[in-house]
This record gives sequence, C-alpha cells and structure tokens, in this order.
Amino acid sequence: MQLTPDLPSGTPSFELEADEIDTVIDLICRGAGEARVQMTPGLIEVPMTNIVRKAMKRVKRRLGLTNLEVSGEVEIDDMSTEGAELLGRIDIILKFLRQFGNEDDYVGVECKRVGAGSAYSQLNSRYVTQGAIRFVNGQYATGHAWGFMLGYVLALPADEIIQTIDQRLRKDYGEVAKLETAPAHADALSIHEGVLQQNSGSAIRLRHLMVDMTGAAPQFPSP
Repeated sequence: MQLTPDLPSGTPSFELEADEIDTVIDLICRGAGEARVQMTPGLIEVPMTNIVRKAMKRVKRRLGLTNLEVSGEVEIDDMSTEGAELLGRIDIILKFLRQFGNEDDYVGVECKRVGAGSAYSQLNSRYVTQGAIRFVNGQYATGHAWGFMLGYVLALPADEIIQTIDQRLRKDYGEVAKLETAPAHADALSIHEGVLQQNSGSAIRLRHLMVDMTGAAPQFPSP
C-alpha cells in the first residue's frame, strides 16, 4: 500500500469508539452551555475551565453516565524517564471504564480563550502555539487517535475565529491540518476537525469545539 507523503502515518495505540466520541462531545458542549451563565467579564482560562468541568460533572450525573469520570487539571508524567519530569498539565481528562488502569489511555481536552477581531489575535495564535502543539510534541495524548480542544469564544463571529485558526494550523503543519466541518451540537457555535502528525509518528484527529463564552469577555474601555 502506498501512502500519500504529506498525510500523517502510524497507527495510534489508543482509539475511541464512535459512541464514545459522541458522548465526549455531548458532555463537553452541554457542560459549557450550563456553565455559560456563571461566566463573568475578564475571567481567565483556569477559572473558566473549573466552572465548565464542574458543570460537566453535574450533566454526567443527570444523564446517569456511570461508565466514565471527569477530572482535571491533570499532570501528565514523562514515562520515558525515571526522574520527576512532567510533560504538562492538561485541562480536562475523561476516562471511560475500559480505560481505567492505564494512566496513558485517556481522553484529553485542552481549553483556550479565542475571539474575533484584532483584540484577540494573540489568543487565537496561542490556541495553536500553546494548545494544538501539545498534541503534536508529545506533551499530551501520545499515541492517541483522538484529542479535543475547547475554544471559549469571547467575541463573535465564530467563523472568523475558525478561519484564523485554520490558517495558522496549515501554516505550521501543512494542508493536512486543514479544518473540516464536523457534526454540529446545539450548545456549540461550531465544531471542526483536523489531522495532525505527532512526533511519535502517529496521526491524531483533533476535534475543535467552539462555545459561546462572550459573558467572560474583558470589558474594554470606550474610545
């Protein structure tokens, strides 16, 4: 079998079933939707994520999902060394029952603030350079088939944000990283998907979930 040279190669170690992917997306989006009313202007990513994660846990209980757990901010150990090195701290981790017992097998969610307009250009850049990159360089989800990024949209429209992120992803990782529209969710502004090549050689698919958090936008002074 011939491989297209610019497509990621390698077989991921940890896969997700289609219904598991749907459950993850539904739980993230519902949790973000419930958390939205608790957002106040100027909140940074850590308290925003704490609010979203707690809301996800409440949604999980209401839905009776006893086959998975939600946790975070979780330290990812560097298992290639014997010292105290850490690879990083991922914002949210979900684990299905079948993943229990293997610390390397989890569903990772990285959260970043984003927004339309020049005031948010630096945040949009960091979404890639301090977010997506961690699924590439081995900090998060090494050997995983799937990863998830949650974008807290502080200023609309979401389409402008996706266009900016897509351009940066393709600039850094090539055309294979191009974002494609994925199935929608009622509590998400948009959902997209792209493929990245991990340094380990495996391909990872990233789902990008954009949720409305305009209530947490900083209040800029009037001109």
